[in-house]
Amino acid sequence: MTRLSVNINKVATLRNARGENMPELVKVALDCEKYGAEGITVHPRPDERHIKYTDVLELSPVLTTEFNIEGNPDENFISLVEKVRPTQVTLVPDARNVITSNQGWDCINNKDFLSSVCKKFKSLGIRCSIFIDPKVEMAKAAKECGADRIELYTAKYAREYNIDKEKAISDYIKTAKEAKNQGLGINAGHDLNLENLEYFIKNISYVDEVSIGHALICDALYLGLEKTIKEYLSKIKFF
Repeated sequence: MTRLSVNINKVATLRNARGENMPELVKVALDCEKYGAEGITVHPRPDERHIKYTDVLELSPVLTTEFNIEGNPDENFISLVEKVRPTQVTLVPDARNVITSNQGWDCINNKDFLSSVCKKFKSLGIRCSIFIDPKVEMAKAAKECGADRIELYTAKYAREYNIDKEKAISDYIKTAKEAKNQGLGINAGHDLNLENLEYFIKNISYVDEVSIGHALICDALYLGLEKTIKEYLSKIKFF
C-alpha cells in the first residue's frame, strides 16, 4: 500500500522569511505524523534556503515515522546522511542554481558515481532511492547502480494530466513495470496534488511512497494541515 511522506521544505521557507522560528519546523513535522503522515521528507540544499542542516539533525531523533533525506550527494550532503542515518536517502541531481528539482539522474552516464554512493549508504543500512525521469532504460540502469528504489519525477505527468491523462501516465506505467521487474521499489514525487494523485496511484497501484510538499502545504492554507493530510491519504488508500 502506498505511503504518504510529507515534504516540509516549504514550512522551512516560511520560517526563514522572518529569520525566526515560526512556524516551528519540528512541531510541524510531529503534527504531520500525528495527523497520519507515514514519513517526513526534507531536501536540504547547499545554500540552506529552506531546510537547514541543523534542522535535519534536530528532526532525526524525534521522528517516529520514516525519515527521507533528498539531495545531490556532494561531500557535505554525504557527511550529513552518514551522521543522521535516515530510513531512506533519495539521490537527486539538482544543480545549485535551480529553484526546484528539474530532472532525474542519467543513471547510465553517472553509473560509477551513483554506484559508489549507493554502496556507501547501503553499508550503513540506509535505503537508497534514485530520482529518475520516466524512462525504462533509467530504471534498468538504477538497478545496476545498486539502488533499492527509484523515485519517478512526476512533473511531466502533472503538466500533461489535464491535457491527456492516458498519455501523461503512459511512460510512468512502462517505467514502473520495468522497475518492478528489476526488483526495485517505486516512489514518486513532484507536483503531485489532490487533483492528479488518485489517477496516478490507480494506474500504478504498487507505488511504495509518494513524497508531497509544495501542493500539500498550499492546500493546508485553506483546509488546515490535519484535514489536508487526511485528504491526501484518501487519494492513495482505496485498495
